[in-house]
Amino acid sequence: MAHPLLEIPSAYQRGEHLGITSVCSAHPVVIEAALQLAKDLDKIVLIEATCNQVNQDGGYTGMTPAEFRSFVEEIAKKVGYAAERIVLGGDHLGPNPWKGLPANEAMDKAEAMIIAYAKAGFTKLHLDTSMGCLGEPEALEDAQTAQRAARLAAAAESHMAATAPVYIIGTEVPVPGGATHALDGIELTAPEAVAKTYDVHKQAFGALGLEDAFSRVIGLVVQPGVEFGHTDVIHFDATKSTALTASLSKCPNIVFEAHSTDYQTVEGLRALVANGFTILKVGPWLTFALREALYALDSIADILEGTAPSNRLMSNMEQVMQASPDNWEKYYHGNQTELWVQRHFSFSDRIRYYWPDSQARKAVDKLFSRLEGQEIPEPILSQFLPLQAHMKNADCHQLLVNAVKLVLEKYDSAISA
Repeated sequence: MAHPLLEIPSAYQRGEHLGITSVCSAHPVVIEAALQLAKDLDKIVLIEATCNQVNQDGGYTGMTPAEFRSFVEEIAKKVGYAAERIVLGGDHLGPNPWKGLPANEAMDKAEAMIIAYAKAGFTKLHLDTSMGCLGEPEALEDAQTAQRAARLAAAAESHMAATAPVYIIGTEVPVPGGATHALDGIELTAPEAVAKTYDVHKQAFGALGLEDAFSRVIGLVVQPGVEFGHTDVIHFDATKSTALTASLSKCPNIVFEAHSTDYQTVEGLRALVANGFTILKVGPWLTFALREALYALDSIADILEGTAPSNRLMSNMEQVMQASPDNWEKYYHGNQTELWVQRHFSFSDRIRYYWPDSQARKAVDKLFSRLEGQEIPEPILSQFLPLQAHMKNADCHQLLVNAVKLVLEKYDSAISA
């Protein structure tokens, strides 16, 4: 069966405006919103997990690839969306989770991981072996990166499910998930780097007899000049990416995959697709919208009880984050006030790692119970959730799902003709 994403580069070559949104999140509300929108629009949906998030050891979600697939399909069943229309992807698949080990050990772990992804039916695989392991340079030479990527592709090919996978190669320069400092500019991928990445991977795949697999390399990760920090966003400027877009003419059946497209305007997202950056990855923006809605509902609950907002959910989340700072303290910088603001409001949204915490879940459940069965008057919704002011009969869960859908709808309007 032909992979549905093979149509993306074919459409670009025909001059058609067609892209795909890559939903990068393990939050059940985000996944439900993505599946609900796909059902409403009668489209396929692409949901991706990262190497650190989901792997054979469980990752930080505690899920293996097979368990993540079951997790997504259970939500699809709830929504009434056909599981066979879900394309599952693996992002940054390589030795990154184990780069503190010697290269041979880290690559053995990476190979076991991609086999687990392939066996579980993940059919969009981003091969990222660019990082050095113990005793190696931080970033490897292109040829060595390509050789390791081809090794992982060979492992995936030997364990693939019914649909042959498509591959993404290359990596972006900035840290995945957003920058950790104020932004005043960003360096785009050089066109010559595109050609070199493509050529060395083609040679490495060929050396292992993987010509057929290389024919299914549909995308190359580049930096098109988009990024976000804690409080600022660099928006796409097509005039700066002309040479980068032109480099696609030397790479048959390839489009670009753009990471960190969160918080771009709809016009910017459309321009990305029009200029060959047709795979748009989004993650933190979706959980940022979820957090906004949760904090808004917390204020609404207080108001409906006749008091001013006391931000009790925010206070609970502050306790949770302070008790386990590993997911934010290396990324946020400044004085105590600046750190507090970043913990709750940074565009990088590292608070997303804490919603599964038992104390956080209890706080959200208590919030929901305070609002259960209540109709929220339109003026109050207008104050705290203005884009959902018409949904006064909706429950908390519906309002959360819709908050995420509103972001995903921006992407759909950008990727569609």
